[in-house]
Amino acid sequence: MKIMYFHGFGSSHASGTVEILRRELANDEIVAPDIPVDPVEALPYLTALCQTENPDLIVGTSMGGMYAQQMRAYRRVLVNPAFTMSTMSKGLKTGEHKFFNGRYDGAKTFKITRDIIQHHNQMERQQFKNITAEQKATCWCLVGLHDDVVTNAEALFKKNYLADHLMRFDGEHQLNEKVIKKVLIPLIEQLR
Repeated sequence: MKIMYFHGFGSSHASGTVEILRRELANDEIVAPDIPVDPVEALPYLTALCQTENPDLIVGTSMGGMYAQQMRAYRRVLVNPAFTMSTMSKGLKTGEHKFFNGRYDGAKTFKITRDIIQHHNQMERQQFKNITAEQKATCWCLVGLHDDVVTNAEALFKKNYLADHLMRFDGEHQLNEKVIKKVLIPLIEQLR
């Protein structure tokens, strides 16, 4: 199976989640791009990449979950999706920030401007429009019971998707190895 992984805000293809997925799903191909910081660049880039790679499944965490939700031609698993980054995120603040992990281009820092925050806000207001019944049936959501970063993912998912495709897990916002092995990988296996 080809699985595309969309990382969270400030992260990269080199996140610990990608490492664990590659180790635990050694017979599968894990494609992990570095997502551009500005959604004006990120959304078209990810759309084109999905068309080129044609993944069997997209897994997105946090900001990556918000982007994965919008790749409606594919089956998706959203983990603690940050649907409203422009208003809810503690990280999406103007200024210079450090990437958590190495990026393909070697960049160590990135800048958030008011324009980038505005681009997030504009995209967020459009992201749930025109979802078909078929698209609802191909999207699942995992929400950590102790997530104190994204607090509205469950309500927004239930409002726009199938409530029985939402699962809660005993965990926080960022995934750890235990949650990946006990929650995410079993769901991926179920979706084969």
